[in-house]
Amino acid sequence: MEITPPTAIILLNNSGRATADALAKIYPEALIHGLAGRVDNADITFQQTAVHLQELYKSRTPILGICASAILVRCLAPALNDKLVEPPVLAISDTGSMIVPLLGGHHGANDMARNIAAKIDGQAAITTASDVHYNIALDNPPTGLVLANPEDMKLFAGKLLNGETIKMVGEHTWLGTSDLPFSSDGILTIHVTTSPVQGNETTLVYHPKTMCIGVGCERHAEADELLHLVKAALNENNISPLAVAVVSTIDLKSDEHAVHATAKHFGMSPKFFSANKLEVEADRLENPSDVVFAEVGCHGVSEGAALAAAGQHSKLIVPKNKSKRATVAIAESVAPVSHKMVGKIQGKLSVIGIGPGQDAWRTPEASHLISEATDLVAYGLYIDLLGKTAHGKTRHDFGLGEEEKRVRFALDLAAEGKNVALISSGDIGIYAMATLVFELIKREERGEWDRLDIQVTPGISALQAAAARAGAPLGHDFCTISLSDLLTPWDAIEKRLKAAAMGDFVVAFYNPVSMKRRTQLHAAKAILLDHRPDTTPVIVARNLGRDDESVQIMPLIELDPEKVDMLTLVMVGSSDSQITTTNSGLKNWAYTPRGYAGKMAPATKDLDI
Repeated sequence: MEITPPTAIILLNNSGRATADALAKIYPEALIHGLAGRVDNADITFQQTAVHLQELYKSRTPILGICASAILVRCLAPALNDKLVEPPVLAISDTGSMIVPLLGGHHGANDMARNIAAKIDGQAAITTASDVHYNIALDNPPTGLVLANPEDMKLFAGKLLNGETIKMVGEHTWLGTSDLPFSSDGILTIHVTTSPVQGNETTLVYHPKTMCIGVGCERHAEADELLHLVKAALNENNISPLAVAVVSTIDLKSDEHAVHATAKHFGMSPKFFSANKLEVEADRLENPSDVVFAEVGCHGVSEGAALAAAGQHSKLIVPKNKSKRATVAIAESVAPVSHKMVGKIQGKLSVIGIGPGQDAWRTPEASHLISEATDLVAYGLYIDLLGKTAHGKTRHDFGLGEEEKRVRFALDLAAEGKNVALISSGDIGIYAMATLVFELIKREERGEWDRLDIQVTPGISALQAAAARAGAPLGHDFCTISLSDLLTPWDAIEKRLKAAAMGDFVVAFYNPVSMKRRTQLHAAKAILLDHRPDTTPVIVARNLGRDDESVQIMPLIELDPEKVDMLTLVMVGSSDSQITTTNSGLKNWAYTPRGYAGKMAPATKDLDI
């Protein structure tokens, strides 16, 4: 299922700060986006207002702009193309006295305007006609009810506003408590049904999500086979696909591609039940099987999953149908089923590098995965670096030195059906936790870990951050070496140091020193001095991306290992690395040429005089 990004509170001037803070209290997950140079202490800083707003809009981020309506209109105009998927966009005055839903009125903007107005004593300027006249937004049904033909909404609403009455077929509390003009002989029709009724400009069709699909399949069954079986069961029993609330099965199939592909066809993720939970439904099964019980611990997978998802008072309306390698059953609930409240998801472990600690250096993919996660597992400092991004998540803090305990906990938590983010600063695949994840999985061969959805996403490493701050020292071949001998014997580290020195690589040193380990950087300096000039540029970068960041460039001979600490990365250039100075602030830059200048130099020819 698609996850809505955190609401963006757009602040263009500090004059609207009090209103921004008030909105942040109403929506704790929201982030304050501030215009660089004009707004202090924003969660996210942007340079170009129009570009930033369009990116937020395209990612379907709800936008609360503390600015004039015209600014939002002009900035977003190039991005407007489909009103059926637009996020809420509201313009709010500096003082919060006026709240205007500009876009997405029936996708949450009107409701947000009313909520904000009530909380900060403002005025919601709702202009949507159906809201004003009939106290209902027909194209924004409540959770558990789906409008099948939104494309007909405009013409239907026009006829309604011109005085036509509505005939109701079926029932729903949301419609019954509105001020709509119902009549037994109405020209217009609203149809509430689980059947695939065709709508048009005079008929709106709503489907309550009461149908729960249970599936089963052999290992590595083809997705097309399972999906075809499910579609056939719906068609043969006159059930609309839009009435499907859940696709579910036993948790032993949580990594099965066919199950995920089938659920994705219906716009959802599959949900999973333990064998014990499915066995609770044994007395209600129409096709119990001792063979299935012996194999997986319950007497029926597809029927049991359908009934478990649909709830205690549900009924099995489509008993188990079979194909060569798959099964399907369908149960109907007495009320719409909330996908979120049923079963468990496939456990997910996102292995995430968040960069050096600066929000702007965190990749959009990393931010998205963190926003989706329910639980954060990390050394506590790394979670602190996330700031408001961590709000609403369950924190699991671990200390330094607890790496295996940390990773094992994250794997176990994900195996419980949680969406877990295992977080490290920098790039989590460089001297960090990613490798330990796969090492433990291979070593222990635990089925619940093998079935996890695992995603590794990179972060800007300290190596890249230091290089960028200093100029371009990685312009030619380079390597990284960790000077920590906790996991690697010093003899092996020393061998790599000598090879890097002889190969004339630019060398980045991770873990250069610790409280107890002070000699290795001295030894590394001596080895490098044997193979490159005393004047070789050295970059000493500390606390990259943070408020007390410092980056120094000095000759190798002047490097003092005693002034380096655990938060520092040391990078030593090759014999070709150089330093230049620019006039702006008399700033020094380090770079390592690769030969482009020589390649681009114009060829010369001897002149025949």
